[in-house]
Amino acid sequence: MAEIVEADNYEAIITRIEHKSRKIESLLKQYKPVEALKTALEGSPPKTKDERCKSANWIVVHRAIMAIKDVDSLFSALDPEYYDILMKYLYRGLSTGDRPTCDQCLRIHEKLTEKAGLGCILRCLADTVNTV
Repeated sequence: MAEIVEADNYEAIITRIEHKSRKIESLLKQYKPVEALKTALEGSPPKTKDERCKSANWIVVHRAIMAIKDVDSLFSALDPEYYDILMKYLYRGLSTGDRPTCDQCLRIHEKLTEKAGLGCILRCLADTVNTV
């Protein structure tokens, strides 16, 4: 199990998230939304209980999720190792109540459930340690 980083590493975590954000924006400008999503999901969730870090990381992941236009082709390019963490962020997106975010999360959720099965949902909901 991953070690939880204490709040004294807040700046280091935020710096990594900012670096990731810049890389994602570059990928999106190159019309590579799936690569941007993979980059956003790497190292997620941040190994911290600090909600500021989790919120900052959510903003980065949200940006990548919202850039996905072709949900069907997403899963032909996305490795299965990302499925569980993506599901967690989809539920976070649904919890926002924001209509465009919820619509996009539901579209991806439907295809992800078809691809990964119900186990992905169960693992996501049962994991109370690695929250996003």
